[in-house]
Amino acid sequence: MAVAFVFPGQGSQAVGMGKALAENFPVARAVFEEVDEALGDRLSTVVFEGPAETLMLTENAQPALMTVSLAALRVLEQEAGVDLARDAMFVAGHSLGEYSALAAAGAISIADTARLVRTRGRAMQKAVPVGVGAMAALLGLEFDAAAEVAREAAEGAVCQAANDNGGGQVVVSGDKAAVERAVEIAKGRGAKRATLLPVSAPFHCTLMAPAAEVMAEALASVTVDRPVVPVVANVLAAPITAPADIVAALIAQVTGTVRWRESVAFMASAGVTSFYEVGAGKVLTGLVKRIAEGATGTAIGSPADVASFVAARAALRQGAA
Repeated sequence: MAVAFVFPGQGSQAVGMGKALAENFPVARAVFEEVDEALGDRLSTVVFEGPAETLMLTENAQPALMTVSLAALRVLEQEAGVDLARDAMFVAGHSLGEYSALAAAGAISIADTARLVRTRGRAMQKAVPVGVGAMAALLGLEFDAAAEVAREAAEGAVCQAANDNGGGQVVVSGDKAAVERAVEIAKGRGAKRATLLPVSAPFHCTLMAPAAEVMAEALASVTVDRPVVPVVANVLAAPITAPADIVAALIAQVTGTVRWRESVAFMASAGVTSFYEVGAGKVLTGLVKRIAEGATGTAIGSPADVASFVAARAALRQGAA
């Protein structure tokens, strides 16, 4: 049974996420403490107690989600004996989650990852003035059709397919007027639903070029090692292990399309049958089930989820004995 561990991106955050893990497992609490120290503030307090509007800020949501994912992974390592180098064929993450995947696979330290994603969040927010850009979800259109809608809507402005999430779910991003045009065009092309998203910036399009420059500089100042397991990069939908390739992919990811559908399809075609979503929420678990026919998706973000995982592994080992 081939396994991949996947890590959620922005949008999965919720006040209180990871709190039960930190309360029940010192190894999880240590991750929150390490991130607090790396950032020089009490992010853990915002994560556990809110307020929600503070957690929702991109500069907080991104390191918060990474922290919860790594805390959950540390618990899996301790309680279930998970060893990514031995147990996983691939790791991958959706947008921000790619940083979590890299930290999980030992390519970047947790402290450096926390600082990088905070920098990323701030840079993405500052790249475009609030109200100038927008994002919209087009549901019921496959990627090629959605990308054509975006091209037609651009009319000389920016409008790009930003996220290919799978299951007929594509997100477009760009100048607000162009994205609004895309919504109307999509409705006329048979989209089941087309709606603007409540986001603070137009992520994963060329308007984010200033943020890509910031990340290039930030990544140049940290050590990136070879991950213990290949990371399937968002912009390539293919596995990478070389540090230079990892840095290039992370920079390209700021303005490039998150090719999640193709990434999951690649992992499934390589033999992955079980996907474990580590961290907050169950968004990727739902997407995996729609993309990879016959594959199982399991979300692990609470003590109960960990207990279920431990029990399932024990049963599997007993059955193999």
